[in-house]
Amino acid sequence: MASRYYMLLQLLLASPLQASEASGLPFVINTWGGVFTAATDAAYLALQDPATSALDAVEIGCATCEANQCDGSVGYGGSPDENCETTLDAMIMDGETMKSGAVAALRRVKNAIGVARHVLEYTSHTLLAGDLATQFAVQNGFTEEETSTEDSLGRCAEWKAASCQPNYRINVTPNATQTCGPYTPVPLNSTSPSYSSLIAPDAVTTSHDTISMIAIHSSGVMAAGTSTNGASHKIPGRVGDGPITGSGSYVDSEVGGCGATGDGDIMMRFLPCYQAVESLRGGLSPQEAADDAVRRMVTKYPAISSGIVVVNNKGEHAGAGSGWTFTYAFRGGSMNETTVVTVPPIDSIQSTLRYREQLQL
Repeated sequence: MASRYYMLLQLLLASPLQASEASGLPFVINTWGGVFTAATDAAYLALQDPATSALDAVEIGCATCEANQCDGSVGYGGSPDENCETTLDAMIMDGETMKSGAVAALRRVKNAIGVARHVLEYTSHTLLAGDLATQFAVQNGFTEEETSTEDSLGRCAEWKAASCQPNYRINVTPNATQTCGPYTPVPLNSTSPSYSSLIAPDAVTTSHDTISMIAIHSSGVMAAGTSTNGASHKIPGRVGDGPITGSGSYVDSEVGGCGATGDGDIMMRFLPCYQAVESLRGGLSPQEAADDAVRRMVTKYPAISSGIVVVNNKGEHAGAGSGWTFTYAFRGGSMNETTVVTVPPIDSIQSTLRYREQLQL
């Protein structure tokens, strides 16, 4: 049954975009072009020294984006929450051992990917969160410092002046699309005519990006990692898909890896990167695996903004996305510079119809 399923996907989910040929090893690929390419270059150049591991390269690449505050959506000083604080999410995964380390809602420490690496290397845990993740970071030599900036605090003040719009509260009174709280939950069994008007769409209200990176060492060993400051105006304590193994990123050196970005609260419900890597294991190409992962989400949530980049252990890669024009960057072998690939969004209506039709076969 499983092999028949993958054969059907190969026939029915073929995309006009085909997986790019391998550029050679070492190889680095990550979500987004533009300012994110500095991270690609940093990781790739690090791998020119064979003593630098794939894990090292991923940490170096993501840390570069954190330090550069890539697009205001990675690192300190971006995406303030309702309390005007910037908190950070990150994870890193070893494609040999399948072990991952992650931090979520990390407070007052700028190098989130570094703390995630310490969780991987110095604990038998996978995920640490909040103030206690900060405590762990400080115990391991990281500096506790302010992660908000004058700019992020100013943007948060403007948001509050606009009655905290948009925000992520739903099923509350007063109506969260018109006011700035404080809010009281509406009883979920309410039959009041006003109840339906209080239910906001299950979708993100502010766009945001994530760097998700996969590196392949010249030996073939792979690693993956993700770093983000999450969604602007999020409810304090919110954790997106970035630090969730199998959602923000996933890697297995025997097969390949995946990185994701987009509407994290929705995407984590599908574990798209785990799905994509397992699709590679089942025989799909990187393009087919990426398309399949996105179509699974679009079928349930047609308006979702998503971006998936998939690479097999040979360095063949592809991307798919929905709701926006997604880009990814890669550099490998003897390439002199990073290349950026533009990925048009999948048609949500046609995608849903085709996907449902193939599942009925």
